[in-house]
Formats: sequence, C-alpha cells, structure tokens
Amino acid sequence: MAVLAWLLIPLFAVVGAGIWGSWAARDRTSGDVAELAGYARFRDAMDKSGSQTDAI
Repeated sequence: MAVLAWLLIPLFAVVGAGIWGSWAARDRTSGDVAELAGYARFRDAMDKSGSQTDAI
C-alpha cells in the first residue's frame, strides 16, 4: 500500500501542474478590452468634473 501512495503522489502533482499550466496560459485579452474601455470612461468623467470645478 505504501508503494501505491508513493506512485500516486507524483501522479497528482503532474495532474495539478497540468491544470495550473492550462489555467495560467488561458486567453485573457477579452478582459483587457473591457477594463480599458472602463478606464477611458473614467478619464472622460474626471475631465468633465474637472472642467466644471474650474468654471466655479
């Protein structure tokens, strides 16, 4: 039984490394586009609020 445990430990490590590797290599470009669009809206809102305080 101890031999089976010593064989299963590396097997679980390989499976875990494969899962982590596929997760780390996933395509994340779609999230970047949404974040950049949100940042552009934030900059526009800050520019508008800044121009209103200058007029006061």
